[in-house]
Amino acid sequence: MELYKENQLKIYNSLSKSKELFKTVTEGRVGMYVCGPTVYSNVHLGNVRTFMSFDMVFRYLLHLGYKVRYVRNITDAGHLENDADEGEDRIAKKARLEEIEPMEVVQRYTVDFHNVTKKYNFLPPSIEPTATGHIVEQIEMIQEIISKGFAYEVNGSVYFDVIEYNKTNNYGILSGRNIEDAIHNTRTLDGQSEKKNPQDFALWKKADERHIMRWSSPWSDGFPGWHLECSVMSSKYLGEQIDIHGGGMDLKFPHHECEIAQSHCCSGKQPVNYWMHANMLLLNGQKMAKSTGNHILPDAILTGNNKILTKAFSVSVVRFFIMQAHYRSILDFSNDALLASEKGCNKLMESIKVLKSLTAGKTSDFDVKAWKQKCYDAMNDDFNTPILIANLFEAVKFINLAKDNKATITADDLTILKETLHAFVFDVLGLLDDEKKQDSNKIDGVVELLIKLRKEARENKDWALSDQIRDELLVLGIQLKDGREGTTFTIS
Repeated sequence: MELYKENQLKIYNSLSKSKELFKTVTEGRVGMYVCGPTVYSNVHLGNVRTFMSFDMVFRYLLHLGYKVRYVRNITDAGHLENDADEGEDRIAKKARLEEIEPMEVVQRYTVDFHNVTKKYNFLPPSIEPTATGHIVEQIEMIQEIISKGFAYEVNGSVYFDVIEYNKTNNYGILSGRNIEDAIHNTRTLDGQSEKKNPQDFALWKKADERHIMRWSSPWSDGFPGWHLECSVMSSKYLGEQIDIHGGGMDLKFPHHECEIAQSHCCSGKQPVNYWMHANMLLLNGQKMAKSTGNHILPDAILTGNNKILTKAFSVSVVRFFIMQAHYRSILDFSNDALLASEKGCNKLMESIKVLKSLTAGKTSDFDVKAWKQKCYDAMNDDFNTPILIANLFEAVKFINLAKDNKATITADDLTILKETLHAFVFDVLGLLDDEKKQDSNKIDGVVELLIKLRKEARENKDWALSDQIRDELLVLGIQLKDGREGTTFTIS
């Protein structure tokens, strides 16, 4: 259903700093790009909050009937330790410290990221490109920027000339920073920097002798600047002008500001129509930081193996907790907050179970159509999940009255109520259906048993039985994959 035609979705645009009616570049289609992780360490809970926010946006756009191409990148090169284009590459540094190859670091933490997103019930993006997979395209964009007169090469490195760009454009259009003030408040370069101006940023960096990750370019053996990859990959897969670009609030400057400058000077267009930024997640009122010990890994919440929480919490409880706050609001994570969310989540899930057993009456004591519209109104108001959840609990209150025979509902209204609750709770908010999860666990157990029997058949050189188990599972949509560490499976 093309619900988007009857729903006036408004999105807060960080560029205009106001809510705007959502109009897509192409009718019925959405191009959305979200800055993904730099894979040099375990994904942290703050990242999870950002990606979950855009998972919710993705889900709602799909629910409205849009055809969405969702691109979320993997940064596997070029992200230095600070934003001044100095220090080591984060991945190369991790590889040096652990005495392994950089791509081993990339593989380890990319797998970790995918495991976390799968456990937390994220829908996978349409495309997940990597920086290292687009070196050629990044070199081509640098050449174009140089040809337009907005970049310069020095000693094998290439820098974007912010001052030159700002003469005819607005560097600071997203963050609101005034470049003239920045110049006035910046000390003169000490002569050790290659840049013309402190505000300039790297498009290509020449690699020194110690730098492991390097590629050939017209300027030197080196590596691309961090900001460049997103301009390249968003334009390659979504076009010169895309509908939505998302990321954490911390990326607004300099990362997204630099993206705009790079893309704009190549295409002459504003590259993004709607900039969206998710706010930060605190832990017990303080900024999360591994250095202070004030942090928790996403897996530790599910296992209870941590010193911060008194017990383990389910995926649905964590998603419910995060969705209780608006994506643009600061959210404080704590044991008490999760305990409160668990009560609310359990109450919501219990009412959905009760709903299945309700019988229809001749009249309705609940205006289901008006309630349904309120749910859409909340989501159409810049994805306001806290208001949506408040509306869902209006339905919970009615369901409990109906269970106690204190209210009635007609068959038609009962159908609308069931369908709407299911859509918003499971499809949009992404909470897990516990009954379906139990069925899935049973299927997993059966497949694991068959894998064990197949292993015994292979050890007994009964190749016919081994192949039969594999082939018949494949017919059912279950594919076995044999590897060094054993046999795994995927279900299509």
